[in-house]
Amino acid sequence: MGDRKSAEAKADRPRKAPYHHGDLREALLRAAEAELAEKGMEGFTLRGCAKRAGVSHAAPAHHFKDANALLTELAAVGFARFVAAMRARQNRAGTDPRKRLVGAGLGYIDFARANPALFRLMFSSFRPDFETINLKTEATDAFAVLVDSVGALRGVDPRTDRSAMRDVASAWATAHGLADLLLSDRMNFMDAISDGHPETLYADIISRSVPDRLLGGD
Repeated sequence: MGDRKSAEAKADRPRKAPYHHGDLREALLRAAEAELAEKGMEGFTLRGCAKRAGVSHAAPAHHFKDANALLTELAAVGFARFVAAMRARQNRAGTDPRKRLVGAGLGYIDFARANPALFRLMFSSFRPDFETINLKTEATDAFAVLVDSVGALRGVDPRTDRSAMRDVASAWATAHGLADLLLSDRMNFMDAISDGHPETLYADIISRSVPDRLLGGD
């Protein structure tokens, strides 16, 4: 009798909903981002992600062969968000090409400060495989935001104009340098020259990275 009641009680318990196709992958990506933010690259493991997602240690193998494969897909997700951050700032900037270039740079900084661990994964780690189609596509789209912004400002396609591509390099180095140094808390000296408006200062620095005239044309 007791066994029967016990069996009935177990049958009445709500069962944990199984992952449907696609749910496990998304759950693991969310877990990976949280794991990375909390433990850093050194402490990141596939086992830890599985535990955080509430699945067995073997479950991630259905979608990711190892931790690096999961980090590769997480980096791709990061680049898609990165592009959205830059475009959001550009949309706020209006139609002026220089303001849109500056907007892309400010979006760059926005993303880095909001997602420091993800930013480091995307730009400072050798673990993601940039030859995978998804990550390569997302990273290329991110680079295209800067290329197209400089192209709109210069009136030429940097892909076919070497001088304009140097401007792309200058804008990228400036935006990335600012973002990285701000994350590292190495730009405190700017407090004295920002007049209480640091974002205005960042915008001015980004704008200076691409001068009004083409230099060293080829």
